This record gives sequence, structure tokens and C-alpha cells, in this order.
Amino acid sequence: MDKGHRITLQSYLYGIAIKASATAILSLLLCTQAQGQSVNDLSRISPGFPVYSQYLQNGLMINPAYAGTRGVLSSLLSYRVQWMGTSGAPVIQSMSFHSPLKNDKVALGLMAQFMQYGATKSTAVYADYAYHISLKRGRLSFGLKAGTDISNTDYLGLKLIDANDPVFMSNDKPFVLPNAGAGIYYFEDRFFAGLSVPSFLGYHRTSSGSVVPFHSFSEYDFLVSGGAIFVVSPLLKIKPSFLVDYSLNKTRKLTQFDINTNFIIADLVWAGASWRLSEQVLVGIVQVQLNQQLMLGLSYNYPAGRMNTFSKGSTEFILRYEFRYKVSAANPRYF
Repeated sequence: MDKGHRITLQSYLYGIAIKASATAILSLLLCTQAQGQSVNDLSRISPGFPVYSQYLQNGLMINPAYAGTRGVLSSLLSYRVQWMGTSGAPVIQSMSFHSPLKNDKVALGLMAQFMQYGATKSTAVYADYAYHISLKRGRLSFGLKAGTDISNTDYLGLKLIDANDPVFMSNDKPFVLPNAGAGIYYFEDRFFAGLSVPSFLGYHRTSSGSVVPFHSFSEYDFLVSGGAIFVVSPLLKIKPSFLVDYSLNKTRKLTQFDINTNFIIADLVWAGASWRLSEQVLVGIVQVQLNQQLMLGLSYNYPAGRMNTFSKGSTEFILRYEFRYKVSAANPRYF
């Protein structure tokens, strides 16, 4: 990609970021109207934190401060089939782009996710902004994200026992749920750590069917991640890492806890495993760096807990391509 095309894309991402931020800020101002209502009388609607297995190669999905940290225009596509063998199980497709600007202090990103589960289809589009500060050994990044989730359920496409059931005679109006989040991310050659809040807003559905936003610190999800690289030999490195999804909500608390270990062979093959403690899922991951720009990855989730009775597991495929690669092969990026 030449310089002109890169500037055009960055300008386009910047425009999207401004528009998405304005929408999210407006929603934050309007949500005060819902704070006086009793949340016990309302039905919660949660955009949810997307479940991915290869999020270490797709850090923008969990932390907006990750934008631009690879030093190039990085693009990633992913396709995930959740709970194979289960009728109506989720299918998730996502794409993301992020890049630093010319001064390497500011970075922009764009993420889109498309998910279908049962009769429901949802689309999420978010723009990311990050500001990087150079420190003695590494860099510290502060990030913001803003965008919207759109969810629509097609009741008319269901096969019903009673075709005249009035509950399913018409479709609901699509839910449009603007939101915003923030994060902080520190990284150096052999270590990284991050903290993010994916969503500032929550949503409730009233008895009349309307959707009402609310803001409560106790409802925040905090995503905490970290990892390091240990060099065993010139041909072998070990990369342990973790991800914790913690909520201050007393009924949810620890919703995800992943422990990961990857073996990096000759900087070409990444083979590893993860244990998702909260769901009792064992994840196997293989990723191949085909050249300096292109990586392919495949993962399989084996349900060791109760889901083993209902599901044959989950699979996920990723493809990452990086434009204008400028990191030397002698010092590749591991985060």
C-alpha cells in the first residue's frame, strides 16, 4: 500500500471515529433519564463481550488501546462457529483494521462483527482511537472506542408448532444500542499488560418493548490481560498469558478466566493451548506465520464441562495481513 492510499484510509477511519464518538457521547448524556428507574422491573439487554479463542492476535477486540501497537496497518479477518452440533448455535464473523498515524503517537482502528444465533442477527461496528506515550523500556497506550450494536430477530422465519401463535406473528423492531469503552495497554519487546472496559452503557427493555440505556459503575466488565515471552533457545520461545473478565456485579463476578501457553518455533509456527476456567473449555491453537505479512490461525475448543453433552466444540479461523511491514525478522512482534 502506497503512502497516498494509507493516508486516505486513515482519514476515513478518523471520520468514522468522530461520528461514532459523537453518537456514544449523546447516548451517555441521555442515559441519565433511565437511572431513576428500577432495573429490577426491566429486562436486561447486553451487547456482550464476544467470545474468541485467538484474541491475542486480535487485541483490538478486547482493548481499544491496542490500536497501532503493531506499528503498521494491520488487518485481521476471523470466522468462528460456536458449539458445533447445536441447533441455532452462534456463528461469528469479524474484521478489524488499525494503524498508527505518521507521528506514531496517535493510532486509529475500526472493528466490525457480524453474529447470528437462532433467529437473531446482530452487527457491531466500532471505531478506536489510541494515544501512545514512549517510556524508558516500552510504550504506554490509552484508548477509546465508540460505536453501536444492532440486533434484529426474525420470528417469521421460525418453524412453529402453532403457526398462528400471536407472539411470533410479527418481528421486533431492530435494537440500536450505541456504546463506548476505554482501555490502557503497556507493551515492550518481551512483556505486555492491559486493562479495558468494553462497554460503559447497559440497556434494559421496558414492559412496553422500548429500549432504555443506563449507566452504572457496578455493571462494568473489566478485562485484564497480560503476558510475557521467555527465550528457551534461538529456535524456541514460550509465551504464557492470561485474560480475566471481572464484573463488580455480585451475581456475575468472574465471567471468564483464561490461562494460555504458546510455544513459538523458529518464529514461524505458534502452537499452544488455553484453559478457560469459567466454562471448563480446553482450547488448542495452531498459527503459522507464512511470511512477514501473512499469518493463518486455527483453534478448536473442547468442552470438558456440561456443554460436552450438547456440543461438539467450537472452531475459529483467523487471517492476519499487515501492510508496509517494517519490523525486522531479527526482532519480530509477539504481541
